[in-house]
Amino acid sequence: MNRSAAASLSRPARNRAALSVSLQQQGALRPAIGLGVASLLVLGLAYAVAATGISGALFPAQAQGSLLLQHGQVRGSQLVAQPFVGDGYFQARPSAASYDPMAAAGSNLARSNPVLQDRVTEATHAVAVREGIAVADVPGDLVTQSGAGMDPELSPAAAAVQVKRVAGNRGLSVEQVQALVQAHTQGPQWGVFGQPRVNVMTLNMALDDSRPVHNPSP
Repeated sequence: MNRSAAASLSRPARNRAALSVSLQQQGALRPAIGLGVASLLVLGLAYAVAATGISGALFPAQAQGSLLLQHGQVRGSQLVAQPFVGDGYFQARPSAASYDPMAAAGSNLARSNPVLQDRVTEATHAVAVREGIAVADVPGDLVTQSGAGMDPELSPAAAAVQVKRVAGNRGLSVEQVQALVQAHTQGPQWGVFGQPRVNVMTLNMALDDSRPVHNPSP
């Protein structure tokens, strides 16, 4: 009799305890969901919209991919190399990705790899023949691939060995082409970081504006 009464009295207490735990769990769940939704809206949406809007307002060209326009048409990007066809153009560095931005990559071959050594040797002789210079005078960046395979810039030395060929095929004087190269030579970043460089894309576009060729590139 006493045992039954005790059990009868404890059942409501157990129910109240279970209800209390349930309410506590629900109370903890609501703030967690609210924080998750707020974080998604603020960090995933508001921040992205604000950052995109500010960058577009302050750096409109860069925000659009540093696109290069010629006669109202997009010719490429100042940040991405592309191949140029014809002896009237400066040639960029070789690309392990075939100048495809969607497949940007290096060859990942070690300097000791015979395949890389053979490729560089073959490319060096080809450049020497193309530019009419000695093999020893071929700049390294004309026969080596960059880490991403999309480097749009050359060293001034690599541009200089191409001046005579480009001038002859354009009907321009060597001095005219050298002046264009000089005008498109950039110094180290902020005067401190990196080396002087020449953007091949902007240089070739300047050449087309100066003296177009019959088969525009790329």
